[in-house]
Amino acid sequence: MAQGILEIEDSNFESEVIKSDKLVMVDFWAPWCGPCKAIGPVVEELAATFGDKVKFVKCNVDSNPITPGKYGINAIPTLIFFKGGEIKNQIVGMVAKIKLEEAIKNLL
Repeated sequence: MAQGILEIEDSNFESEVIKSDKLVMVDFWAPWCGPCKAIGPVVEELAATFGDKVKFVKCNVDSNPITPGKYGINAIPTLIFFKGGEIKNQIVGMVAKIKLEEAIKNLL
C-alpha cells in the first residue's frame, strides 16, 4: 500500500472513517478491477498533496463485503468522501485527477 493510504476493513471502518476528525476519501476497489488499478496512482498523488488535511483509505470490496453493501457500492472504483461521519460526495468510475482535486478542495 502506498505511503499515506490506509487499507481498511469492515472491522475498523467506523473507527477510521466515520469517527475521523478529518475529511476522509474512501476508495472502494478490487485487485482484478482495471479502472481501480488505473485510478490508484492518481489517489497516491492526491494523498501526497492533501495528506496533511485529508485521510485517504482503501477498502477491498472482495474481502470486506459488509461496508460496500451498507453504502450501496455496485460499481468500482467508487470514491466516497466522508466528513463528520456523513457522506459529502461520491464519485463512481475512473475520473480525471482535476475532478478529484476539485471535489477535495470543495470539501475542505
